[in-house]
Amino acid sequence: MANNNSLLSKLSSIGLVTQIVIGIVAGVALALISPETAKSMQILGELFVKALKSVAPLLVFVLVAASIANQKRGQHTHMRPIIALYLIGTFSAAVIAASLSFLFPTTLKLKMPTAELAPPEGIGEVLSGIVINMVDNPLHAIINSNFIGILIWAVALGLALHKASDSTKSVLLDISHAVSVVVRYVIKMAPIGIFGLVAVTVAETGFEAFGAYSNLLIVLLSAMAMVALVVNPLIVFLMTKENPFPLVLTCLRESGVTAFFTRSSAANIPVNMALCKKLDLDEDTYSVSIPLGATINMAGAAITITVLTLAAVHTLGIDVDLPTAILLSLMASISACGASGVAGGSLLLIPLACSLFGIESDVAMQVIGVGLIIGVIQDSAETALNSSTDVVFTAAASKRKQALETAAKPQ
Repeated sequence: MANNNSLLSKLSSIGLVTQIVIGIVAGVALALISPETAKSMQILGELFVKALKSVAPLLVFVLVAASIANQKRGQHTHMRPIIALYLIGTFSAAVIAASLSFLFPTTLKLKMPTAELAPPEGIGEVLSGIVINMVDNPLHAIINSNFIGILIWAVALGLALHKASDSTKSVLLDISHAVSVVVRYVIKMAPIGIFGLVAVTVAETGFEAFGAYSNLLIVLLSAMAMVALVVNPLIVFLMTKENPFPLVLTCLRESGVTAFFTRSSAANIPVNMALCKKLDLDEDTYSVSIPLGATINMAGAAITITVLTLAAVHTLGIDVDLPTAILLSLMASISACGASGVAGGSLLLIPLACSLFGIESDVAMQVIGVGLIIGVIQDSAETALNSSTDVVFTAAASKRKQALETAAKPQ
């Protein structure tokens, strides 16, 4: 028993990221040695993702309401620059994806059966869905992880309680702290959960998807890597005038790795909240910017929509001029912002982008089929980029605010 306690204490003393890496290596090893045993580990991954998804809506609702209710007069959350960064980053990602798609054109074998899915018929349907989600029933929004609705109701409740008694505000603040403690316990289970996710994924799919569509995946992953390691650092540098890579690499390591294996921006919200706290960012700011980013900061989705659409375009031999490519990038950016509000995420928005080139829906649905085949890798990388960028831009805006406040102080 003493030896077991000693082993547990040694493991707990190792950093969380190191524990996750150990879990990844162990999951791959188990899948290669005994695939059937690895498949039985599915329950560990499901429990972890389910716990994150369950606690995230409650965390966002309580934290945002408590932050606004307890906000002092004259205190600002500085959300405007963060939202601007979200939009600029998403559009830049689409432009990068379009550029790489023209430099390295990819063709598809459109012979797989079409999926029975219902993509939106136009950009208006995507945007109207976002507006409708804003006034969703608050309990329904929490149950279904509708973060646009959760944010709206949390802000409304926070404003309503802003003039409440100090004791009421204190209770709300205590509840938010209690939920945060629960979140920390859930995050500590990340190494075990990711071990289960990796073991099942490798055992079931291996590396077949990568081999079958290697060219397409190389373009997709290259675009995402360029955004993560070139575009995002450049934006951070322009905002902070500091070396951006310590921040960017920290976010990729501590947010991106978890998001890669959970494949859910919503599930990664607690992880991002904890990382923002570790980075000593303003809680009033990140309690709003992180869940909002999980909804509208979709650089990875914009890349997926753009690359797969242009792959269909190249397959059909359609000529694309520069203005049309820019229009595609803009449409992909706007559509990506609504991706989380559509069942199926970014893949279901591909027919909308394909319609720009007159591509028929049956062909576009086959492109979705290709996306589903490579989804294990594509969706993982997309989520990792989306989620880690939420923290990158929140931290960049916070650092800029601190620098301006310091410069404004009298010497």
